[in-house]
Amino acid sequence: MVRSETPKSVAATRGMLAHFFSCSKTRSFSSSFSTLSTPSSSSHKLSKSVTEETIENAEFIITKWDPNSPSITRVTSLFHGNRDEAEDFLSSVRDLRRAMHTLVSEHSTSDMLVLSQKLMEMAMARLQKEFYQILAATRDQLDPESISVRSPDGSIEDENELGSEEEFKTAGESTNVVRVMAVAMSDLKSIADCMISSGYSIECVNIYKLVRKSVVDEGLYLLGIEKFRSSQIHKMNGEALEHMIKNWMNAVKIAVKILFSGEKALCDHVFSASQTIKESCFSEITKGAINLFTFPVLVAKCKKLPERIFPLMELYEALSDLQPEVELIFNSESTSDIKLQVVSSLHGLGRSIRAILSEFVSTIQNDSSKTLIVGGGIHPLTQKVTSYISSLADHSGVLSDIFSDSPPPRNTALPEAYFESPTSDSGLTPAVSVHLAWLILILLCKLDRKAKVYKDMSLSYLFLANNVQNVLDKVCTTRLNVLLGEDWVFKHAKKVIQYASTYVTMAWGKVFSSLPDINSPPLSPEEAKECFQRFNAAFEEAYKKQVSWVVPDRKLRDELKVSIAKELIPAYREFYDTHRMMLRENNFEMFVRFTPDDLGNYISRLFHGTALSGSSTPPTPR
Repeated sequence: MVRSETPKSVAATRGMLAHFFSCSKTRSFSSSFSTLSTPSSSSHKLSKSVTEETIENAEFIITKWDPNSPSITRVTSLFHGNRDEAEDFLSSVRDLRRAMHTLVSEHSTSDMLVLSQKLMEMAMARLQKEFYQILAATRDQLDPESISVRSPDGSIEDENELGSEEEFKTAGESTNVVRVMAVAMSDLKSIADCMISSGYSIECVNIYKLVRKSVVDEGLYLLGIEKFRSSQIHKMNGEALEHMIKNWMNAVKIAVKILFSGEKALCDHVFSASQTIKESCFSEITKGAINLFTFPVLVAKCKKLPERIFPLMELYEALSDLQPEVELIFNSESTSDIKLQVVSSLHGLGRSIRAILSEFVSTIQNDSSKTLIVGGGIHPLTQKVTSYISSLADHSGVLSDIFSDSPPPRNTALPEAYFESPTSDSGLTPAVSVHLAWLILILLCKLDRKAKVYKDMSLSYLFLANNVQNVLDKVCTTRLNVLLGEDWVFKHAKKVIQYASTYVTMAWGKVFSSLPDINSPPLSPEEAKECFQRFNAAFEEAYKKQVSWVVPDRKLRDELKVSIAKELIPAYREFYDTHRMMLRENNFEMFVRFTPDDLGNYISRLFHGTALSGSSTPPTPR
């Protein structure tokens, strides 16, 4: 037996216990003992006898496992040893608590009440020690990754689900670890239930937080998560920042899917007896999570450079993908700051992405370079902008979220038709397609102005044909094709044809018109000579000027050659064959410099950008 206290301490203890139990009793508990409020003499003696016997039985096992006793049990684990005795211990504590309720209700002046309180404190000290020992001893087994893959109720999977006998043997070591984890989780829950129901939840929670918070903090540290400073990030160059962003994306995925998810499952399992306790406990353990989710906001505040939009969109996508899981894990009022931080980070990234795109548009519109692209080839601005926009299309899901309620600005100088949503089978919000089409429109309008730099109007149209074809090629070979749709492609293909046709008419019209119409009356020898001379001069001039012009797109280049040849060679062949015999006796070779086949050869050499050796100038008269 445990010694009783002095009368003064006994009275104080009785008063404290009476107040505690009177406050903690539930309605069902009070009603279950209501029949004892006015007991008969015999029932009073029987009840007292049962209560005393319960306390004596509890005293035997509790004092045996007194953590301050000099016996071997002081250094032995109750739960690691005889599991039946551990269950008896917990059962005795529950019986002791019920007995204490009875004493407070019926025998508040009994010396047994003081003894019961001493036993309860002794039992709680043992359970605190056991709770800490289990948490510490299984720290490696109770890792968040293992816990996160368990079933929602914390149960271990059935052995029949572990695979074949060979697989079972191979996974033997892993299975043993899982079983250790399952036993530990069960013991922790049993101890927590007992301590909470006995009024010692604070002590239990403090031990749990002490151990498990260190697990979470260590996990975040190993993932490279720290309290980032704005000045630290702003000083980074682009390469270092992108490296940090990639590390963060890997870290946040592991943290949410494994670290926080596992800790949430463990905390919910151990403290399933109290919703309030498990929520506040998990909140305390995961306080460091706020540092993880503030990182995107700090990155979003960095200098708005066009190339930084892609790491920002990757950040947005990674965080957006994890948001449902974050809301599921941090689903209580006490962890609402984590959810709010995620929302704030997404909004900050969205604002930064929109600001960068706005600055990108201004860069296109304000481009004042007067660079004359030799030969009417592809302008660097075209290549830069189309590559940028095609890369944006690879992040169409992110842009769809960001632009879902943000239409592109209207510019009265631009055709209204361009603001119609392009036909698309992508299933995405049309806003993203409209925005991308609008960006391309800004480029095309700028190219129209840059084409005016050329003094030769035919070269201006060749320049436009080349650059619009380049845009079209980029659209057709990237995700832009899906987002902008067939109608957009068809309309801009027609533009290329129009520009190319205008170029042919303006560049070769003088050559075409130097030949007589097919239905014109026969020419005299002198008129034929003059006609050949006009043709020679016109063809030489056109060829010399255009032999250095370029058409990078092979299909467009071939189509232009065919178009010129079909217009020129048949008409020239007809004229050549008709007047060859007439002028044969009048120094034919002096007036006729080109055969029909010569024209075909010269036309085939056009649009490669550099004059081929010996081909820049047609042959001199023979």
